[in-house]
Amino acid sequence: MKISEALFSGSSTRISEKPKQRFPEFAFIGRSNVGKSSLINMLCRNKKLAMTSSKPGKTRLVNHFLINREWYLVDLPGYGYAKMSATAKQKLEQVIRNYLNFSEEMVMLFVLIDSRHDIGKVDMDFLIELGQGQIPFAIIFTKGDKSGPNALAAQIEKNKQQILELWEEMPPTFISSSETGLGRDEILDYIENVLQSVKEQKQ
Repeated sequence: MKISEALFSGSSTRISEKPKQRFPEFAFIGRSNVGKSSLINMLCRNKKLAMTSSKPGKTRLVNHFLINREWYLVDLPGYGYAKMSATAKQKLEQVIRNYLNFSEEMVMLFVLIDSRHDIGKVDMDFLIELGQGQIPFAIIFTKGDKSGPNALAAQIEKNKQQILELWEEMPPTFISSSETGLGRDEILDYIENVLQSVKEQKQ
């Protein structure tokens, strides 16, 4: 898939505030500072599309970007951010859950996990919650350029085994790097295939 246009279409905290024009939605979420905004900018080849910051917890709203006038890329707030008041954390969780549970247009959720580390309890609890809610998801292991090839492969395999302790089969998985563009073609091709399936189901 070639992205020829990416337009910011609005921010929201509730489903009722989403852009009125309906298209299939591909949402991106991960722990704070996992490199989500950088990944979105890399996919769209636009360094200013999503706000990036060295401070975690920058995204507090659900942000819609209309891609090629045929689907939305949805930037969700990060989860598991510790340096936040209990009230603020609860509000953020409500924003995330409202979208995940009630957005009828969301066809796939990409969960971003740092490729350099074991899958933490916060991430695993979130994946379990998705499974229980029957929310379709894929995993993107980010920052794939930060480790050597052997260390990266070993860590990814370890993480997959961790997931397979709870799931019968792996969800779709990708390895990405916002610095090198690793994984860009694979992720966009996957989105294109899902879009095609959605169109066929409507026919």
